[in-house]
Amino acid sequence: MLLAGKKVVVVGGSSGIGLATAELAKSEGAEVIIASRNAEKLNAAAAKLGVKAIQADVSSDDSVANLFRQCGTVDHVVITAAQLKTGPFKTVSMDDVRSTMDGKFWGAWRCARAAEIRTGGSLTLVSGFLSVRPRPNSAIVGAANGAIESLTRALALELAPVRVNCVSPGIIDTPIRAAMPEAARREMLAKTAAALPVGRVGQGEDIARQILAFMTNGFATGSIVYLDGGALVT
Repeated sequence: MLLAGKKVVVVGGSSGIGLATAELAKSEGAEVIIASRNAEKLNAAAAKLGVKAIQADVSSDDSVANLFRQCGTVDHVVITAAQLKTGPFKTVSMDDVRSTMDGKFWGAWRCARAAEIRTGGSLTLVSGFLSVRPRPNSAIVGAANGAIESLTRALALELAPVRVNCVSPGIIDTPIRAAMPEAARREMLAKTAAALPVGRVGQGEDIARQILAFMTNGFATGSIVYLDGGALVT
C-alpha cells in the first residue's frame, strides 16, 4: 500500500474530488481525516468511508487553526474546498467575488499556514482550467485559480522540504454541478465529452489518482498538472 502508516488530511473531503481522494488514500492504507463546513454531509461521508471527520470553515482563521490543532503533525494535506460565486464582470457583486477569493484562495493560504506537515510530506492544491482557458462570466474564478497556481510555485520554495503541487481539473462530473437543472447538466456534459479527445468528461477519481501521485512521488514539487481530457490541445 502506497500510503501505509501515513496521515492524510483532505480539506473539502465530504464530496466530489475531495471525497474521491479520501477514499483512494484510505484504500492505500492511510489514516484519513476529512474536513468541510457542512456537518451533515461531512459526517455522512466519514461514516461511509470509515474515516475521522472535523468540521471546519476555510474562510475562518480560527476554524482552520482549530482543524490543524486537532490533526497534529500530518504527512499529506489536500485542499479541494471552494465556495465559488461568479457572474458577469460588470455586475457580479463585490460580496460574491470577495467570498469566492476568500473560500478558494485565502482558504488554501490559511490551510497551508496552519498545517504541520512532516519532512518528505506534501501539500496539494486544486485550481481549475479557467486559469488558462477563461470564459465569460467567470473572471473571478479564473483569477482565483491563477492565484492558486502562483501560490503553489512560491510555497514549493518556501515550505521545502515539504513538497507543494497543484492539479488543475477540466470539466469534472461532480456534485458541484447538481445545482444545474438536470437536463441542462446532461446536455452540457455530453457536449463537452464530444469535444474532448478522450471522449468523456472527468470523474472525481481521475483527479484523485493524480493527487495520489503527488503524495507518493518524492521528486514532484512546484508542479502544476492540467487534467482536462485534452481540452488544452483542441
